[in-house]
Amino acid sequence: MSRPINLNADLGESFGPWKMGEDEALLQVVASANIACGFHAGDPLVMRRTVRTALDAGVSLGAHPSWPDLQGFGRRPLTMAPAELEALVIYQIGALAAMAAAEGGRLTHVKPHGALNNQACEDAALAETIARAVKAADSTLILLAPALSELHKAGERAGLPVAAEIFADRAYTEAGTLVPRNQPGAVIHDHAALTVHVLRMLEAGGIVTVSGRTLPCPVDSICVHGDTPGAADNARRLRATLEAEGWHIAPLPEVLETRP
Repeated sequence: MSRPINLNADLGESFGPWKMGEDEALLQVVASANIACGFHAGDPLVMRRTVRTALDAGVSLGAHPSWPDLQGFGRRPLTMAPAELEALVIYQIGALAAMAAAEGGRLTHVKPHGALNNQACEDAALAETIARAVKAADSTLILLAPALSELHKAGERAGLPVAAEIFADRAYTEAGTLVPRNQPGAVIHDHAALTVHVLRMLEAGGIVTVSGRTLPCPVDSICVHGDTPGAADNARRLRATLEAEGWHIAPLPEVLETRP
C-alpha cells in the first residue's frame, strides 16, 4: 500500500520583468504551491498567473506571506509590533485568497517565507502572532510549518490543522533548525545527496542533523526550493525516487486527511 506524502515548492516569486524560478516545470511535479503575496516577491499579475497554472495542474494553493522586504527577498530578519505583523499576514493571505477565488479555486494552506519563517521557528511569541493571524483569516487553513519548530507548536495550540515540513535541499543543525545559508553545506545542490538526505529522514521518522543524529517527528511535506539552481530537475528525480520507494505524492489536504 502506498504512503501519502506532500511535495511543496515556493512559487510565484517573479516580480514585474524580473524572473525567478522554474514555476511551470515545478508545477508538473509538486502537489502544493506556496505562492508569494507581493511582500518579498510576486505582484498581482504574477500571483494570478501562478494560481491559474497551479489549478490547471491540480496543485493545492497556499499563501506565502513574508516580511515587507522586496530588496532582500524576505530573507533579512525584521521586527514589528505583534498587532502590525498580524494585520500584515492577514492582508497577504487575503490577497492570495481573492486571486484563488477569481480563478475558481480556494486556499488550502499558509506557509511563511524566509526570515519570517526562520524567526518564528525559534521565537514562540512571533510564532503565536502568525498562528493567530492565520486563524483570524480562516481557521480551516492548514499551517505548513517546519517540523519541531515553535511555529508548528503555536499552530497546534491555536487549534489550526498543522502539517510538519522538512526541507529536501537544506542541512539541519543539532537543534533541528536549518543551517544558516551563509555556512558551508547549508544548501544541498547535488541530486544524489539530496535524495539520500530525504530518504534518511523518512526512514528514520524525523529530522537527521549534520552529525547524523535523528530528531523524531512527524513528516507530512517535503519542500523543494524553487529558486535553487536545477530545482525542477531535482524535484522530478526526487518524486520518481519517492514513488519507486512506495510513496504517493498528494496535495496537502489529502495527506492530513489520511494521517493516522
